[in-house]
Amino acid sequence: MLGTLTIRDVVLIEKLDLDFAPGFTALTGETGAGKSILLDALGLALGLRAEARLVRAGAAQASVAAEFRLASGHAAFALLAAHGIEAPGGDGALILRRTLGADGRSRAFVNDQPVGVGLLRNVGETLVEIHGQFESQRLLDAASHRGLLDAFAALGPDAAGTAAAWHGWREAEAQARAAAEGLEKARREEDYLRHAVEELSRLGPRVGEDAELASARAIQQHAGRVGEALRSASADLEAGKGVDGALASALRHLERVAAHAGGKLATAMAALARAGAETAEARAQLERAGAGIELDPAALEAAEERLFALRAAARKHGVEVDRLPEVLLSLQADLAVIEDGGAAARKLAQLAEARRLAFVSAAKDLSRKRRAGALGLGLAVTAEMAPLKLGKAGFRVRIEDASEADWGPAGCDRVLFEAEINPGQPPGPLNKIASGGELARFMLALKAVLAGADPVPVLIFDEVDAGVGGAVAAAVGERLAGLARAAQVLVVTHSPQVAARGDHHVRVAKRTAKGATVTSAEPLDGPARVEEIARMLAGARITEEARAAAQSLLAASVAP
Repeated sequence: MLGTLTIRDVVLIEKLDLDFAPGFTALTGETGAGKSILLDALGLALGLRAEARLVRAGAAQASVAAEFRLASGHAAFALLAAHGIEAPGGDGALILRRTLGADGRSRAFVNDQPVGVGLLRNVGETLVEIHGQFESQRLLDAASHRGLLDAFAALGPDAAGTAAAWHGWREAEAQARAAAEGLEKARREEDYLRHAVEELSRLGPRVGEDAELASARAIQQHAGRVGEALRSASADLEAGKGVDGALASALRHLERVAAHAGGKLATAMAALARAGAETAEARAQLERAGAGIELDPAALEAAEERLFALRAAARKHGVEVDRLPEVLLSLQADLAVIEDGGAAARKLAQLAEARRLAFVSAAKDLSRKRRAGALGLGLAVTAEMAPLKLGKAGFRVRIEDASEADWGPAGCDRVLFEAEINPGQPPGPLNKIASGGELARFMLALKAVLAGADPVPVLIFDEVDAGVGGAVAAAVGERLAGLARAAQVLVVTHSPQVAARGDHHVRVAKRTAKGATVTSAEPLDGPARVEEIARMLAGARITEEARAAAQSLLAASVAP
């Protein structure tokens, strides 16, 4: 539900903080008081079109924040998560905010995180649905009719199964197509494949071989200098007494007097002992290194030839040397496709056809259930027509078979809501054959029937009662009150019968302050609400009879 609406510097509203409650809230006020400004402001927060004219004169920018309190599984959270925006904590609060500069530039935020206006609008569409006399509404969008019919007829599991069958078919079809294309390509390149596999198999590349050969070649190229250095190092260790002898002699001198030095020679003696051991180890390592480094022209030539062959093959296939084994495996796999006679491709094609048949079966079953549900939906909406002064009107759900090119996850049907306004005239799309007032009441009838099936939690009706009064207005109010049992309903109305049915009442007024015209809004209760409904009944001059009639309307709205 919509919890709070915070507005700053929007048209005539300088500052407004409005709290909303669950149920049915009536928004009333004299013509021109600014009720539409509230809807324009909320539209900003919902990502609708922003125009510089909405910024209050003299202000640098307008801002609107709408706070919603939602169940944890609401679709808005999944939509935000798909864009990397985390859901709120346990309170389920979601704040949509929009700023609009005097230059017409706007910025959008969700829970204080910057987002694109497109995402803000998509989130807003899951939260609020606005119905006015001439606005384009979701119920008029044929793309939404199939989903609404499925929801009305409780076909969610069937629709989900059909969608799963569709995706399974398309996935298998893509795999079969890729296999067929791969087989065709392999057959065109069979000679090349056989030659390449034979060539690489004969070469027998190994991962890491390039680095090993490069190291061996470097050693051979410098074997002379390295050997000379090793011999010189060994000679230096053997010069004179030799390092071993010198260290041993020094250690013996200290050992003779160590007992009389009070332990002060222990560290030096340990160092000499370690030096002797390290020197012996160094001599052994020099001998081993010298044994492994011998100039071998044949080995050098072999390493260079192998490196040349590996690198030439890598250049030919456009890869690093270490990826040659991977290339060989890939080429062998392509060749195997030819050698198995395309059996794998045929199996995938058979799987794709089996999944196509499974999808068609699921889609036909769903279509049969849709046609049964369409009859029920048509009868239910038509039954709502008479109380709304649309007694001669009819409503039907038309279902057509879509061409295979138009099949999709939702099945093989095209679904369209149609109305017949006058007997004898062919039915047609709602927005093509109904006037503004008729269209608004059609929408109300549809919403009354679809209330439990449509997940949008906030419904806003802008003068849906225009042009009607008396019993029809009372019927409109009754249906709005019924909708409020399944969703939060906000209604901009000039009808006292509709306003009296509200659980809550907000009056919008215009006044002059400090030479400027400003719009304000205040909740009404008790005598103030009676007075407002009396004004709606009688006009500027409120009589006692009007007050009594207002009290009667309010009493009737709460009667069991």
